[in-house]
Amino acid sequence: MNASDLLRTRATLTPHREALLELDTGRRFTFAALNLRVNRLADFLRKQLGVQAGDRISILAHNSVAYVDLFYAAGKTGAILAPLNWRLVGQELAYIANDCKPRVLFVGPEFVDMAKEIAHMIPDCRLIGLEGTEIPGIITYEAALEAASDEEPAPVNLSGDDPYCLLYTSGTTGRPKGAIISHGQVLWNCINTVASWGLTEHDVSPIFVPLFHAGGLFAFLTPLFYIGGRIVLARSLDVEDSLRVIEQERCTVILGVPTIYQMWFNSQRFPQADFRHVRWFVSGGAPCPKPLIKAWRETKGIVFRQGYGLTEVGPNCFTMTDEESVPKTGSVGRPIFHSHMRIINDKDRDVPIGEVGELLIKGHHICSGYWNNPEATAKAIRDGWFYTGDMAWQDDDGFYYIVGRFKDMIISGGENIYATEVEAVFLEHPDVAEAALIGKPDEKFGEIGLMVIVPRAGTSPTEEILLRACEGKLARYKVPKHVIFTEALPYSPYGKVQKTALKERYLTSHPDS
Repeated sequence: MNASDLLRTRATLTPHREALLELDTGRRFTFAALNLRVNRLADFLRKQLGVQAGDRISILAHNSVAYVDLFYAAGKTGAILAPLNWRLVGQELAYIANDCKPRVLFVGPEFVDMAKEIAHMIPDCRLIGLEGTEIPGIITYEAALEAASDEEPAPVNLSGDDPYCLLYTSGTTGRPKGAIISHGQVLWNCINTVASWGLTEHDVSPIFVPLFHAGGLFAFLTPLFYIGGRIVLARSLDVEDSLRVIEQERCTVILGVPTIYQMWFNSQRFPQADFRHVRWFVSGGAPCPKPLIKAWRETKGIVFRQGYGLTEVGPNCFTMTDEESVPKTGSVGRPIFHSHMRIINDKDRDVPIGEVGELLIKGHHICSGYWNNPEATAKAIRDGWFYTGDMAWQDDDGFYYIVGRFKDMIISGGENIYATEVEAVFLEHPDVAEAALIGKPDEKFGEIGLMVIVPRAGTSPTEEILLRACEGKLARYKVPKHVIFTEALPYSPYGKVQKTALKERYLTSHPDS
């Protein structure tokens, strides 16, 4: 079983149903029209560019229908899609490009100079201009599609184990790693998500997050196309306009990260926003503060869930019902269909219910490993289990709770301190907008907690006030020893606080902070 035929099959079943709205241009595409575009691109890749199965193809661009074309054309040709994160700097992108060595790089108008720099480092890498981008001597994307055949390409002999995508992790612990997303993983994520989340052909989901991430490609785009639903694709996030889009297009399932939900909540349009068509909102990418979830529910009376996933596993791994979302606030739910979970201690033994340990995931929806990195692969995947590096616990009802990254855990005086637990207490304070806990080396205790706070607008909290608010809510050893105030926290493109950057800022540059 592979994922090469997903779009063709859907276009055969429901050819005239609308599949995609490209917001930036207003163009709407049926499944049949989208499939013909993909056929033309597959023809162009093979006949004009000589792309073969196993070759890597990359894209450096904002969200557009070309991303969708390229994803499904990769499936039909057996090529491996390796999208590039345009938020990275040239040196970071050069490392990724040298690692995956794409044969072709599709380039948006904003990134031509950066793409030329990358292409010079990679032998035989061809540049293709998107959105009318003119690169001397290079054909433009739309012209390439017009000149190509729209006949269904000859099938490629692929298995579920063959690579479909290379998605590079953020590299918070070193160089970025290219997670190998197989055809089987793409297919099983579709099956698991539709079965476990209850998606239907009537669902409509907007995509406001970048398509170079797993959440953009796989949270709802591929599962919804699998079941025959509709995608509303935004070039990027416009906070005010995106709320209008949700109303106007009658979107039913909404994915956001905590920072997006906070921006929506603070927006001018939010009080008047009409969410009557929305079945539920789901937050992913990072733990969503409970006060923010509560504020959304109380203000709008909506269903708000939390999701969990990693680039390497799914990315959709847990689910819950609408009714369970309120009493189980803070939980990511129960495991999805066709998936197995364990929580283990440092001796690889399962921990009792209620005890914190490392989350392990097993199933057809985990990645095949890391590109050109057998050491990282062997460390992450053992006996078929993917070691997530996330700390979690399970309650008596089988619901899972994510405590934080193992590398973010602080060991102070021999006691484990989980960052998410401490941050949640600070976020309950009315003067705190954002909070991030990092460990600071200490001669006596080994590590102590250093809390970095972004105050809420119009407030001036002090260290003394916030530490006093922890009394009765946290054991004394969990209470941070220092609080630092800042204007903003560094975030990844998918809403995770970049704690490596915080450590560099407050521990490396200013070790005595």
